[in-house]
Amino acid sequence: MRIAHISDCYLPRTGGIETQVRGLALAQAARGDEPIIMTATPGDGTIRSGRDLVDGLVVERLAVRLPGDLPVHPRTRAGVRALLEQHPVRVAHVHVGATSPFAWGALRALAQTRTPTLVTVHSVWGPLSRGGYRAARTLLVRPNVVVSAVSSMAAQEVSRALDVPVGVLPNALDPEPWRRSEPIPRVDGVLRVVTVSRLAPRKRIGPLLTAIARAQVLVGPAVAIEATIIGDGPQRAQAERTARRLGLAATFTGRLDGRGIREVFARSDAFVQASVRESFGIAALEARAAGLPVVARAQAGTAEFIRDGVEGLLATDDASLASAVALLATDRDLGERI
Repeated sequence: MRIAHISDCYLPRTGGIETQVRGLALAQAARGDEPIIMTATPGDGTIRSGRDLVDGLVVERLAVRLPGDLPVHPRTRAGVRALLEQHPVRVAHVHVGATSPFAWGALRALAQTRTPTLVTVHSVWGPLSRGGYRAARTLLVRPNVVVSAVSSMAAQEVSRALDVPVGVLPNALDPEPWRRSEPIPRVDGVLRVVTVSRLAPRKRIGPLLTAIARAQVLVGPAVAIEATIIGDGPQRAQAERTARRLGLAATFTGRLDGRGIREVFARSDAFVQASVRESFGIAALEARAAGLPVVARAQAGTAEFIRDGVEGLLATDDASLASAVALLATDRDLGERI
């Protein structure tokens, strides 16, 4: 079956949606299906726009030259429709984020071609964006279109905006590459925490660093808390200044590929995140598959697969997030039990 995955962003850009689309398409290809990825993200190799091949997957890039290589195309509907007419598909899976102009343009093309469509929302729709999405209701509420979100938390927001039932289609991953055959080695007197995140405001990297610093104060000099921050984004310089101001033992690695992330996980004791507008939390799921306890805010979609005291610790606010990190530092057996 030929399947079109449509996403504003794809490799070489990295993030939750890109990771999920890639993994899903690879699994479908391994099953014998024929996935095609349509995106406005330019390639970084010899092919900037047009048909590309990445990881053995066909990627159709509708890219134009814009500042910062923004994934926006002025004639998305016409471009996607031309691709669909040239390569008819059985079904389209449209992946929508916080702002997805390419996806919305593609939905217009799919409506014209009457292609059966699944729309998955990968973000949390807040009050400011709800009105804009409500305006696109006619694209989503029509025959042959099914709307889903990656968690019940995100689904509730979409349903509130559209006034229609919204299903839940959680993100997933193959756990095998993330599993360790040997226990994570402990270092006495040190708690090594890690996070993987785009360093942008909604990810709350500043409050995360503050919580880790507060945890260090709570445990005192008996245990040193070391933090590794994997990822990049507009707040990286500010986050590095915050870490220095707080006196944190923090390492900023920038973006890493899957192998690099697994190597850091292998020498870490816990995964920590402070985001409260996290629709799912694929990085937390990867950390859990690697055997790390996850410390996260209870308000995020991460709480749908992390149970407090079972797979990790859930905090109701930033103060209790700091307390949870401190608890793992002082009760090392707790982390091993989780």
